[in-house]
Amino acid sequence: MATSETIYVGGLRTEMTHVQSGNTVITDAPVDNQGKGEKFSPTDLVASALGSCMLTIMGIAANEHKFSIDGAKASITKIMASDPRRIAEIIVDLSFPGVYTDKQKRIIKVISETCPVALSLHPDLKQTISIKFGE
Repeated sequence: MATSETIYVGGLRTEMTHVQSGNTVITDAPVDNQGKGEKFSPTDLVASALGSCMLTIMGIAANEHKFSIDGAKASITKIMASDPRRIAEIIVDLSFPGVYTDKQKRIIKVISETCPVALSLHPDLKQTISIKFGE
């Protein structure tokens, strides 16, 4: 079974449907590439997927180790290169409210470097990760 189906709807927009759930996402070309920038661009989704994956895998590990990361946030910055046009760097600033033990902090740090999306991205794509606790 396919994971998703994507339709080009015109105006530099696509509509993606997650086959299993039926949820949809509309993308728009960014302003710096002839679009309106009114929706996530495809490269925004790639960058955002990195932060989302990190938090999801951290949540799984937190459940397994009996602690919580509820309220944790990822602020994602995507930096584009122009020749060829591609994502050059993704900056992920993670912040975790509350108090964590050294072991819990190590678990979170290791996962920030080894989530499936991080491992799937090309090695030339720079991933800059910062982690702040108690915020």
